[in-house]
Amino acid sequence: MLLRDGYIAVDWGTTNRRAYRIDAGGALVADHEDDQGVTAVAAGGFEAAAADIRTALSDLPLLMAGMIGSNRGWREAAYVPCPASAEALAKATLWIAPGRTCIIPGVCQRGAAGADVMRGEEVQVIGAIAAGLMPPDAIVCHPGTHAKWIKVANSEISAFCTMMTGEMFALLSDHSILRNQLRGSVVPDAAFLAGVDEALSGAELLSSLFRIRAGALLGEGSRDPAAHASGLLIGSDVREGLAFSGSSPVTLLGRPELTALYAAAIQRAGHRTTSIDGAEAFLAGIGQIAAHF
Repeated sequence: MLLRDGYIAVDWGTTNRRAYRIDAGGALVADHEDDQGVTAVAAGGFEAAAADIRTALSDLPLLMAGMIGSNRGWREAAYVPCPASAEALAKATLWIAPGRTCIIPGVCQRGAAGADVMRGEEVQVIGAIAAGLMPPDAIVCHPGTHAKWIKVANSEISAFCTMMTGEMFALLSDHSILRNQLRGSVVPDAAFLAGVDEALSGAELLSSLFRIRAGALLGEGSRDPAAHASGLLIGSDVREGLAFSGSSPVTLLGRPELTALYAAAIQRAGHRTTSIDGAEAFLAGIGQIAAHF
């Protein structure tokens, strides 16, 4: 067995990474999280960055997924085209050091469905199915910097659509005329739901966002502009995502603080939701893919 002594599963993103030590029986025994995402690692520094993970957790094989396999990461792992299964991902895994260090590829979509790519979300989808957390035929919404709406059929990723929702909120918060108004955490409160309702009604997003600025100048603005702006963006995301998926219920997969916002918006649109923790699904997905090595 290739991984008979266990392994370290690494979800290595753009700004952060999280590593999990898995023992020979498949149990989680330790984890490590830091801000050493791919953009924080200097050119030529990935081998040392990987060694740091082993120092923190154990000298075991590294199974990595996410942006570590992008053109900004350690090595570029070629995308697996839709429909994509656990077996296909395992066969296309890029081994940097055979039996020692590897990168699980992402998934791509081409042709008439529209060019699209993902890295990392595919592992969570595969894992959620393998762990029995969702059925083999489902509609998945994965919130995040680049939110994904994913169609799953026969346990395979068959099609998907990406929304730049999280990145747009970050850009507005840091670089737009609204930046001083978009401070603080966002929860699914009345201001958030008002933004969701406005977006779901078909309001023009760019105009609605500027009205946050105008409302503040005229004393007619929301008491919680950050929540209202988040509601506008997520509501727009949900409106388009539901048009793409055309199905209910929606399985939400990811970090609980984000899935809670999307659950509120999707339910506002009249659709049922279930939520799955992304970390749990990621570990199950790595294990399922590794079983095909």
